[in-house]
Amino acid sequence: MDKLKCPSVFKCRGKEKVTASSENFHVGENDENQDRGNWSKKSDYLLSMVGYAVGLGNVWRFPYLTYNNGGGAFLIPYAIMLALAGLPLFFLECSLGQFASLGPVSVWRILPLFQGVGITMVLISIFVTIYYNVIIAYSLYYMFASFQSELPWKSCSYWADKNCSRSPIVTHCNVSTRIMEIIQVNKSWADANNLTCRNGSEVYQPGQLPSEQYWNKVALQRSNGMDETGEIVWYLALCLLLAWLIVGAALFKGIKSSGKVVYFTAIFPYIVLFILLIRGATLEGASKGISYYIGAQSNFTKLQEAEVWKDAATQIFYSLSVAWGGLVALSSYNKFNNNCFSDAIVVCLTNCLTSVFAGFAIFSILGHMAHISGKEVSQVVKSGFDLAFIAYPEALAQLPGAPFWSVLFFFMLLTLGLDSQFASIETITTTIQDLFPKVMKRMRVPITLGCCLVLFLLGLVCVTQAGIYWVNLIDHFCAGWGILIAAILEIIGIIWIYGGAYAAEISLLILNCHTRAILIWSLVKFQRPVYAGIPYPNWGVALGWCMIIFCIIWIPIMAIIKIIQAKGNIFQRIVSCCRPASNWGPYLERHRGERYKDMVDPIKETDHEIPTVSGSGKLE
Repeated sequence: MDKLKCPSVFKCRGKEKVTASSENFHVGENDENQDRGNWSKKSDYLLSMVGYAVGLGNVWRFPYLTYNNGGGAFLIPYAIMLALAGLPLFFLECSLGQFASLGPVSVWRILPLFQGVGITMVLISIFVTIYYNVIIAYSLYYMFASFQSELPWKSCSYWADKNCSRSPIVTHCNVSTRIMEIIQVNKSWADANNLTCRNGSEVYQPGQLPSEQYWNKVALQRSNGMDETGEIVWYLALCLLLAWLIVGAALFKGIKSSGKVVYFTAIFPYIVLFILLIRGATLEGASKGISYYIGAQSNFTKLQEAEVWKDAATQIFYSLSVAWGGLVALSSYNKFNNNCFSDAIVVCLTNCLTSVFAGFAIFSILGHMAHISGKEVSQVVKSGFDLAFIAYPEALAQLPGAPFWSVLFFFMLLTLGLDSQFASIETITTTIQDLFPKVMKRMRVPITLGCCLVLFLLGLVCVTQAGIYWVNLIDHFCAGWGILIAAILEIIGIIWIYGGAYAAEISLLILNCHTRAILIWSLVKFQRPVYAGIPYPNWGVALGWCMIIFCIIWIPIMAIIKIIQAKGNIFQRIVSCCRPASNWGPYLERHRGERYKDMVDPIKETDHEIPTVSGSGKLE
């Protein structure tokens, strides 16, 4: 018996002859698919998949979720959601792309009625790609700013205001009556700073860390709201341009070039995390930070809370990058008989273990920061931007040789972001490749660079003084419900309507129910986006809804178009659109042979026969 290989789970239909072309400079002589090309080595694919799945969220979100949801106890729902939800859907997308050798839009030949789902995936990837490279630009800026003898955010400098302090600030207090009388008589408050507070009458407020004010006042030059666009922050714009140049250079030959770059960008973050962990473990207070993360602070009673399970499922879902289209796109360049089942297991486990490992490196340093500042770990731990650009830089500034550690950390963030960005752009170019193959043969480099240029121009709004509000807005709307909707319809379409013989069907049914629950939960718990305590204007919220509607509206639009193009009455049209297209199946002619002859629909495309439904409810 043949070992399990993912292509055997899908039915084929029709024939489509593929010829080799010498025009494809991105195709190697030994590639199985001379039309689209294949990965040069299996390791190219695996590292690209690991780089795509392992991103910034593994470093700046998972450790905080673990700490906030019961410490080590959180790993229980996390592992369960990996087994029941993450791995099956990850494997489904990998096998789907590999079987058909098509990207996230064209692969819906399997179910034409749902082709809009693929368009939704690509559009959401485009929106996320715009702001994700802005985050990479932030990392570049901080990395360059770290090449100094002393980190610029180590102390309150010329850019700071009176609230800049690592210790609490006295805002007001009671002073002696005599001093008050003197001031009132003289009508002068010039000596107010010399007044003496009565014992116990001081009122304190937390000061703003130098790293926090540096982030807001220098790096971002942040305005007071989304309404105040301000001007383009020129050095962030240059960093954004550099980020896009790096992405374009890495992808100019498609997977043939990006598959080599990932040997550095996918492996280097692990080296840095290991170095940071070793350095952090030697610092005072590190054990306290780690105990808060996963040790003595484990709280198993947290498992009784629905919010913990929702967080575990959501983290698995987004961390593995399912329903974004990238997994289908990258897997479409595999050789037909590649064992992508084992690949899915390797990548999923690597991704999850990386998240856990990163938490130790992060919390060991935060534990030291809490120790030297005399605070509890809970008072210094942050998530997201606050962790990456405020809390962790603040901790690094206290270390001997701080510039070195800062350069290392932000270079790690850079490589983590670039891997994910490579796959996102490859998702876009793969879609173009499938729709316009002849054009891509001749103009792959100009098209790839053109995509990068357009996305750079669209991202300029994110490097204005109100840029961080735009980044947060796109993340709040586009990286949430749209992906959940796409995932739900993907499962319904492939498992319930198409009905392939899939080994993990029961698990996917569970996933479908849970994904729906997350979507409903997210809608019920919806809150208007806020950044740094500043609410968004009504037009900003409306714009966010418009972005997500623009992404998902193509699902019903494409369904209507396919139904109109079909023949027969309305019921027959819908049923015919729920069957694979005549050109669905393995990309290459030789893979449509003996092994799949029982799975090939004998109906010819020229017959125009309308499918019917039997009494048992099965398509005939």
